[in-house]
Amino acid sequence: MKFSTQLIEIIPRTEDVSSFRFNKPPNLTYLPGQYLLVFLKSNGKEIMHPFSFSSNPTEDKFIEFTKKFSNSEYSSTLKSLKNGDTVNIDASYGDFVFTGQFQKICLLAGGIGITPFWSICNYCSEKKLTTDIILLYSNRNESDIAFYEELKQLQTKNPNLKVLFVLTQANSTWSGLTGRLNSDLIKNQVPDYKERIFFACGPPIMVDAMKNAIAELNLPKTQLKLESLIGHT
Repeated sequence: MKFSTQLIEIIPRTEDVSSFRFNKPPNLTYLPGQYLLVFLKSNGKEIMHPFSFSSNPTEDKFIEFTKKFSNSEYSSTLKSLKNGDTVNIDASYGDFVFTGQFQKICLLAGGIGITPFWSICNYCSEKKLTTDIILLYSNRNESDIAFYEELKQLQTKNPNLKVLFVLTQANSTWSGLTGRLNSDLIKNQVPDYKERIFFACGPPIMVDAMKNAIAELNLPKTQLKLESLIGHT
């Protein structure tokens, strides 16, 4: 579905990550984990990037995507948008979705790869699904964690959701998990890993590492669903 819509809110998530909310067309449907194509005008041409929905389908007033800014033309153009500006969107795409089809899942997120999982976790909470969810969310340091407070709050509302933050460059005040997402960390933090379906989303190098981790855990490839963020950021 292709449509034009207006920007209604920009929400800073970290120093270099922001969420962009737009009016939701009444006839738009999507599933948690899917993505949209966002077209912007820059220097007389149209430029496009795909983004996972960071809103969830139970929201009826807005759709949202979340961007980690870089030095790209697209980032600069997106930063210049103001409330009321119009963009063109094409949605919805992708089969990296979860709507309750498994009883136990483990979500493996790297950096901005949290976006589809934020949608999925909110959807499961709003729908009061009984799915047992463990989210392992890796970042360099505490200030890089998008949706940090929101995820902690969501965890208090959903007794079936467990959120574990993992830092690769933690400072001395960090009391949580440290290191990289790998098979040892999964084995230690997810003792029933053999019973879970894994979803991994993040930069290509992280997604490849999760493929290796699943192999090292002697789990079949079918137990891992992947979304690599090539172009999504």
